Amino acid sequence: MSLDALREALPAYAKDLSLNLSSLAAETLLTDQQKWGCFVASAHAVGVPAVVRTVEAAAREAGLSDDAFTAAKAAAAIMGMNNAYYRALHLMKNKEYGTLPAKLRMNVLANHGVEKIDFELWSTAVSTINGCGLCLDAHEAELKKHGMPNTGIQAGLRIAAVVNAVSRVIAGETASLAA
Repeated sequence: MSLDALREALPAYAKDLSLNLSSLAAETLLTDQQKWGCFVASAHAVGVPAVVRTVEAAAREAGLSDDAFTAAKAAAAIMGMNNAYYRALHLMKNKEYGTLPAKLRMNVLANHGVEKIDFELWSTAVSTINGCGLCLDAHEAELKKHGMPNTGIQAGLRIAAVVNAVSRVIAGETASLAA
């Protein structure tokens, strides 16, 4: 399925999502690697098979390198763990947990095989989907240190939001057809 076919699979009530998906695929505020890495990381973060397959195919067609492809999926994987853990620390009233060592392996944060700014952007996109404010603040600060403008960060946030919403609609419609 292509992105156009995915857009056509969206029901009429999700027309805004279709239009947003189209405009974000043509987004020029980010490099192609940054943009398509955001799409891949976001699709993997939500995990709806039809959307993952479609986004992966579009990213491959756009020329996303094997290293970037792997790093985007790694961002979704590590942030799936980190967002759950750090969101819990942030939400818990007992702040002592935040003083304890995490004791979780996170080597991929330093060894991801792409430019740090790209991996940070993809981590920010996944943190958006997973709703971890602590991680969003940490990754946004790293992006700012590396010169990413607010408009670039916002583009990553927008991709995450739209991929999340499209995935939820496709999952819901698929479940409805299966019932």
